[in-house]
Amino acid sequence: MKKQTVIVSVINDLNTDQRVHKVCSFIQNQGYDVLLVGRALKSSQAMEFRTYRTKRFRMFFEKGVLFYAWFNFRLFWFLLFHRSSILVANDLDTLLPNYLVSKLKGINLVYDSHEYFTEVPELINRPKVKAIWERIERFFFPKLKFVSTVNHSIAEKYRQKYGVDLKVVRNVSPRWNPPKIQSKKELGIPEGKHILIMQGAGLNVDRGVEEAIRMMPFLENTVLLIVGDGDIIPEMKKLVEREKWTDLVLFFGKRSYLELLQFTQQADLGLSFDQPTNPNYLFSLPNKIFDYIQTSTPIICSDLVEVSKLVKSYEVGKIVSDFNPKELAKQIQTVLNNPELMESWKNNCKIAASKENWEVEVQQLNEFYPKIHE
Repeated sequence: MKKQTVIVSVINDLNTDQRVHKVCSFIQNQGYDVLLVGRALKSSQAMEFRTYRTKRFRMFFEKGVLFYAWFNFRLFWFLLFHRSSILVANDLDTLLPNYLVSKLKGINLVYDSHEYFTEVPELINRPKVKAIWERIERFFFPKLKFVSTVNHSIAEKYRQKYGVDLKVVRNVSPRWNPPKIQSKKELGIPEGKHILIMQGAGLNVDRGVEEAIRMMPFLENTVLLIVGDGDIIPEMKKLVEREKWTDLVLFFGKRSYLELLQFTQQADLGLSFDQPTNPNYLFSLPNKIFDYIQTSTPIICSDLVEVSKLVKSYEVGKIVSDFNPKELAKQIQTVLNNPELMESWKNNCKIAASKENWEVEVQQLNEFYPKIHE
C-alpha cells in the first residue's frame, strides 16, 4: 500500500527556510511521503540534499504581482493533478491554490502562518496591495480548521481578528551537537578580537543591520560578522567600503544552516536589532534567537515583545533601546568588558537550550499529522 502523501507549499527559497525543512522532516518521520514545492529564481543555488522529495518551479517573473500570480497559477495546477492526502500552505501567498484544491479534492488543509503577513513592511506603505491580501485572508482564514503560527502574540492577534484558535509552533532550533567545531582560522574569522554576529536569511530594512554596522567604529578590538543575505546587504557593503570599515565588518553571505552555526558559536555576542516599525516585526520571534541559545552565544537584542520576554526569562543577554551608534557601542562595550557576566549568560544559554529546542517544540504538530502505523 502506498504511503499517504503530504504536499507542502512555500514561496521562499527551499534551501534557506529552516522552519519548512524541520516541519517536512517531522511529517516524514510520522510515516508520510513528503513533497515540498517552491520556486527557483535565477540567483537560486542548487537544491541541497533532502530525505524527502522537492520540486521547484522555474519562474518567468521574479518580483511583483506577476511573480505571485504566476506562482499561484503553477501551484494550483500542480496540486490539482498530483496525488495527496494532506496539503500544507505556508503563509498567505500560497493559501489560495491550496484551499481551492483541498475543497475540490475533499482533503485536509493545514495552514502555517510564519508571520503577521498583512502587516509586513513590504505592505505597510502599499495600501492597495495590502487591501488585496487582507481580502484574501479575511475570506479564507475563518474557514480554516488546522492553523499554526510562530508565537503566542501573533496567535492572539489572529484569534482577536477572526475568532480562530491557532496552534503555536515556534521556529525553535534543533539541539546543536556538531561532530567538529571549526576554528576561527578555518572560518576566516580574525583571532584575538571580540566577535559579534548578526545572521539571517532576511537581513532587510529595519532589521537592525545598519545600526549594527554604524556602531562598530566606537568599539574596541571588535569585529562584526554578517552571515546571511537580504535586500539591504548590497547597500551595506557599499557603506562599509565607502567608510573604510572593511576591517570592522565582514560579510560572509548565505551559508548552509550547519555552517552558519559554526560562525555563530565563535561569536562572543549575537545581535538581533529588529526595529518595531510595523506590527509584524514588533511581534516577531526570529529563529536566530534560538540559534544563539543553542550555540551558547549571549544575546543583545531590541525590545520586541516575544524576544525580550524570552531573553529576560532565561537571563541570556541584554535588551537595548538606544540605537544611536555611540550609545549602542557603549552598552555593548560594557558587556564585553565584563567576562563574568558573559559567562553567566553562556551558562544560562545551556540551560535554555535543554528546554527551548525543536525536539520538544515539534510535538505540538502531532495532532495535525498523526503518526501512521504501518
